[in-house]
Amino acid sequence: MTPRDQLSFCAARILDGGMASELEFRGADIAGPLWSAHVLEEAPEKIVAVHRAYIEAGADVLLTASYQVSRKGYAEFGLDPIRADQALLQSVALAAKARAEFPGRFVLIAASLGPYGAALHNSSEYHGNYDCSFSDLVQFHQERIAVLAESEADLLAFETLPSLEEARAIASALEPWPNLAAWFSFVCPDYRARGLQVAHGEALSECAAFAASLPQTVAVGVNCTQPVWISSLIAELRKASAKPIVLYPNSGEDWDAEARCWVQPSGSTDPAHFGQQARQWFEAGAQLVGGCCRTRPEHIHQLAAIAR
Repeated sequence: MTPRDQLSFCAARILDGGMASELEFRGADIAGPLWSAHVLEEAPEKIVAVHRAYIEAGADVLLTASYQVSRKGYAEFGLDPIRADQALLQSVALAAKARAEFPGRFVLIAASLGPYGAALHNSSEYHGNYDCSFSDLVQFHQERIAVLAESEADLLAFETLPSLEEARAIASALEPWPNLAAWFSFVCPDYRARGLQVAHGEALSECAAFAASLPQTVAVGVNCTQPVWISSLIAELRKASAKPIVLYPNSGEDWDAEARCWVQPSGSTDPAHFGQQARQWFEAGAQLVGGCCRTRPEHIHQLAAIAR
């Protein structure tokens, strides 16, 4: 991986958009418990195509298709944990393959690492109430860090973090690698975002301040959160630290957990409207802006136009 002291965000303003949802839009089957991780093995060319589309749209940072990949998650479905390690490396290789098609472009690769709850396949990353020990959390994250530390990725992206406890576990897991670069991005569901809190209930500012204090941290932020809350959350992030702010909210659609489908909200999910909201986020101090669930290359194209 790129050593932390050699990593610069100066030329990077735009992240990519949703991976799993874009694969679904393109006809991939992500109905299984491992989401886009299935596609890593079954149709890797589709992942390269998504990466390519986001670079063409203007993305400066690609997130790998590894959010759902972990030894624990694979083992729960009877898969050899070694396959999870291989999938992590494959996800980076696919992003690097897409990047190589654009030799004149500056593109960073961020290895996407979902929270412990993502391996449980029960949406517990949206509340953070895990039935596990602190050492379990540390081991879960350290296993993946050890694999990716030797990869072509430029940095680690710890995403959709629901709690301060999990951020602390990641800090412990990172201790053997003080020179790695990482960002910490927290999730703020609607019922918590109103109070400027992360999913588990801690203040976002407290979580961001802790993450920013770590030597490996190069940015702090929020993802998988509705756009309507982002401006108020930026203020909390800015209050917590001077680290670059990374933001990648959802498109604005709501997930119906019972029906297991996306629901159109009363507000707009139009890419042009998303871009106009992002103008306010940049003006408020965001360094890196992209999209999470249900955002597509056109959303990223709009962001890139605003950044220019």
